Amino acid sequence: MELQPIKQRFGILGNSPGLNYAIGVAQRVGPTELTVLITGESGVGKEIFSQIIHHLSPRKHNPFIAVNCGAIPEGTIDSELFGHEKGSFTGATDARKGYFETVNGGTIFLDEISELPTGTQARLLRVLETGEFIRVGSSKVQKTDVRVIAATNVDLLERVNQHRFREDLYYRLNTVPIKIPALRERKEDIHLLFRKFATDFAEKYRSQTIQLDPEAIHLIENYRWPGNVRELKNLAEQISVLALDRTITAEQLSHFLPKRSEQTLPVLVGAGTHSDMSERDILYRALWEMRKDIRDVKDIVLHLTNGAPIEQERPAIESSSPMIISKPSDEHRKDENDEVEESLSLKDMEKEFIIKALKKHKNKRRDAAFDLGISERTLYRKIQEYGLE
Repeated sequence: MELQPIKQRFGILGNSPGLNYAIGVAQRVGPTELTVLITGESGVGKEIFSQIIHHLSPRKHNPFIAVNCGAIPEGTIDSELFGHEKGSFTGATDARKGYFETVNGGTIFLDEISELPTGTQARLLRVLETGEFIRVGSSKVQKTDVRVIAATNVDLLERVNQHRFREDLYYRLNTVPIKIPALRERKEDIHLLFRKFATDFAEKYRSQTIQLDPEAIHLIENYRWPGNVRELKNLAEQISVLALDRTITAEQLSHFLPKRSEQTLPVLVGAGTHSDMSERDILYRALWEMRKDIRDVKDIVLHLTNGAPIEQERPAIESSSPMIISKPSDEHRKDENDEVEESLSLKDMEKEFIIKALKKHKNKRRDAAFDLGISERTLYRKIQEYGLE
């Protein structure tokens, strides 16, 4: 099938194999009534593919609506999709039709489908299987004839395995999957897209079109583009407005690209983003470092109490001359044994530091949790576990 007319009609640029395959699937599935699941990272243009499918279908003269499931509050999404009756909840002063009723005979595009609450997923499954729905606050079953195209930027199958998305709904939506490749997988299209955006912005701002030198082209073709086409378009607009020169070098271009850390080691981020196990590991690691610091302080105090200047310790290690070291006292050996026993009981250390943090912040749990490097929820659980109420 000829893809160029579709690309021209919907403003799609590029000739990468992955992109052409995705367009070909959309072209073949358009005239059918099959449910389609479009996957791809944020910014790759999933909504454009839903429009291709709709305009190639027998429903093209009927309504088309795009709904961002992640932008609708959980408490109102059932009302938005399926409608509600007057008085069904606070603020429902009138009866209202939902999208599945108003778009009857057309196509509804459900973006960020993974954000649907569990109850709404069950309602959607019923619509897909029987074409039936019930308004919020009503007992009357209504019929609708709507084609559903869904999209997501997450791995829905992984959500299914985590019991966060219904398995039966996943397979019902995934009748025909279309995967849109990320921009970094379309290296041959990146410069072509950049030139198109640069030309459009030059016309918009009535300026000379910017161009990239060979090194700058190599730079944008090997950048990861986490924001995909949307990020590339924003970059082209920034450079068109802010660049003093019309020919951009790699050095100049690098100033417009965000500085992203390539660090792969685990780091501590905001509270609440770690699982319970990782928070426990972080706390134990912090306690272990504190234990080592305490041991160093004990060594310093021991030197001072024995009358040995601390400055003499390092030269003695580096020097080849013999050095007489006094034998540790029984009391010192007892302290070391006690220290070993304490270090083996991480729970006791954890409890002790939680008590100290709570005393320090006068039982303000949020401040204590921040000081300990754990979430407030985890601190609350630890307080209950150790009976520190």
